[in-house]
Amino acid sequence: MPTQSSTPESSSDQDKLSPTTDRPVGDNAVLRHFLDQANALAQRACSNLGGDLDNEQLQLFDLAFSAAELEACAVILRKLDEEPKLKDNVSSSLLRDVARFFVAETLLNQRTRIAARTGDYGLTLADLNFTAITTNGVALTVDDFISQSMASSSMDALCQQFQLNGGEPAGAELPDEQRMIRDSFRQFAQQQVAPLAQRIHREDLTIPDELIDGLRELGCFGLSVPERFGGLNPDDGDDSLGMVIVTEELSRGSLGAAGSLITRPEILARALLEGGTQEQQAQWLPGLASGATLCAISVTEPAAGSDVASVRLRAQRSDGGWLLNGNKTWCTFAGKADVLLVLARTDTQVVPPHKGLSLFLVEKPRTDAHSFEHTQDGGGSVVGKAIPTLGYRGMHSYEMFYDNFFVPDSNLIGGDAGLGKGFYYTMRGFMGGRLQTAARATGLMRAAFDASLRYCEDREVFGKALGEYGLSRAKLARMGAYISVCQLFSYNVAGQMDSGGGATEASLVKLLACRLAEWVTREALQLHGGMGYAEESAVSRYFVDARVLSIFEGAEETLAIRVVGKSLLADARREVADEPALSAGR
Repeated sequence: MPTQSSTPESSSDQDKLSPTTDRPVGDNAVLRHFLDQANALAQRACSNLGGDLDNEQLQLFDLAFSAAELEACAVILRKLDEEPKLKDNVSSSLLRDVARFFVAETLLNQRTRIAARTGDYGLTLADLNFTAITTNGVALTVDDFISQSMASSSMDALCQQFQLNGGEPAGAELPDEQRMIRDSFRQFAQQQVAPLAQRIHREDLTIPDELIDGLRELGCFGLSVPERFGGLNPDDGDDSLGMVIVTEELSRGSLGAAGSLITRPEILARALLEGGTQEQQAQWLPGLASGATLCAISVTEPAAGSDVASVRLRAQRSDGGWLLNGNKTWCTFAGKADVLLVLARTDTQVVPPHKGLSLFLVEKPRTDAHSFEHTQDGGGSVVGKAIPTLGYRGMHSYEMFYDNFFVPDSNLIGGDAGLGKGFYYTMRGFMGGRLQTAARATGLMRAAFDASLRYCEDREVFGKALGEYGLSRAKLARMGAYISVCQLFSYNVAGQMDSGGGATEASLVKLLACRLAEWVTREALQLHGGMGYAEESAVSRYFVDARVLSIFEGAEETLAIRVVGKSLLADARREVADEPALSAGR
C-alpha cells in the first residue's frame, strides 16, 4: 500500500477505501500524467538506439510491447472521458477500476523491461522514477501508485465488479445496430457452433456445411464486401467494427470452426477492391459476399514465413496466361476453398524484390478431404496436404505444391496494371487480418473467462468454492481486465481503419491481444486443474487454439521488430529532428 507520505490518509485508512471510490489514484489526470512520462521515456529509449533492426532486436521487441500497452491505456482513458455518457453505474465503476489496474500494470511492465537493460537504451534507473500530483496536491510516486492499484484488495474488488457485471467486459457499449449484429451472431455461436466445436476439434473434422450454410444466411461472408456487390459493407466507407464484433462472437464459439471463416474473404475482398479491375470485382465479389464462393490465401512459403517480400513461387508467362511453379504452406481452408489467392514472383530481377510480386486467383474444386490433387487438362496440377496441428482445427492448413499450374490472364489481379503490386495488395488485406486476429483473440479469451467464472463458482476445494480464494479472484480479475482492454482497443482501431488510418495500431492490438490470450487461456486451464488438461474439456481447446494467434497474420517477432519497431524508430527520429524548430517557435 502507499506510504503515509504519499497520501493524506494513513495506511489503515487506505485499507478501508473501496477501489471504486474517488481516491487519488483514480483521477484521470494522474493516470494521464504517469502515461505521459512513460511515453516520453519510451521515446527517449527509441531515440537512443542505433536503428539497427537486426542488432537491437531485444530492445525493439520490448519497446513494441510497451507501445502496444501504452496505446491501449490511451484508448481506455479516452473512453473514460466519455464516462458521463455510460448508461449504468456498474459499467462506469468497472471501467475506472480496469483503467487503474491496466495503467499500473503497463507502468510496471515498462519499468521491468527497461530496468533489465538500461545501458542498451542509454537510460538509468533514476529515469524510471515517475511522479504525479494527485487532486489534493500530494505527490504520488509510481511505486506507490502501482502498489495501491495492484494490491490484493484492489484485485479482489475488481473481480467482484466483473461478477456484478455478469462477466461482461467494461465500457464497450455499442450503438443499437451493432448490438443487434452482436446478438444475432452470439446466438448462432452459442446454439450452432459451440455444440459442434469440441467434436470438430477432437476428431479433426472439416467445418460442416450446416455451419457454413448458417453463416451464409446471416450474411457473414459479405461483411467486407460493399453493398453494390451484394455485401453488407456500406458503399461509401467501411464498417470494420461490424467485422470485429462478428469475429469476436464467432471465435467465442470456436476459433477453428467459426471465428476464422471471415478472415479469408476479408483479405481477398480488400485485395480486389484495392487493385482488381472492374471486371474482376464484378465477377468475384458477389460470390464472396453470398458465401457461394469460398476462398483461401496462399502466401506463406516454407522459406518465407512473415518475410512476404522473399516469396519464391514463380509465375511465368504462357500463352494466354501464367504457369505457377513452387511450394506454399499454411494455406488455411485450401481444401474447402473454390479459389486461392496466390502471391507469386513475376519478376526475379527487380530491386527491391517485393516489387516483383503479383497476385493471382487460382480456381480449384472444393473438397472436405485432408489431401487433394487437381490436375488440369493440359497436365498442370495443384496438390494440397493438410498439416497436423495441435490446435486450430476445423479449417485445416495445407502444404501446397504447384506444378505448371495454368492461370489465365484474367485471373491476374489488376491485369497488366497489377504486375509487381501484389505485395501492396496483400499488405492492404493483412491490415484487416491483424485487426481480425485481435478480435479472434478477444473472443477466445471471453470463452475461457466464461468457463472459468462458472467453474470457480461450482468447484469446491478444501471446503469452499474455488472462486472464494484470493488467488483465484486475482486471476479472474486480470482475465476480465485484459478482455476489456483488448475489446476496447480493437473497437478503437476499427474506427481508425474506417477513417483511412490504423495500420500501425492494427499491428499493436494484434501483438497485445494475442499475447494476453495465451495468458488468459493458460490460467483458465490452470483453474480447471486436471479437468482443464482433459481433452473432453473445452478449456484445453482454448489453450491450444490460443497458441497459434501470435504466429499467423504476422509472427509476433516480425511484427514487433520489423513493423512496429521500425515505425517507433522513425517516429522517435522525427521528434528529435523537429525539436529545435519547435523550441525556436515557442
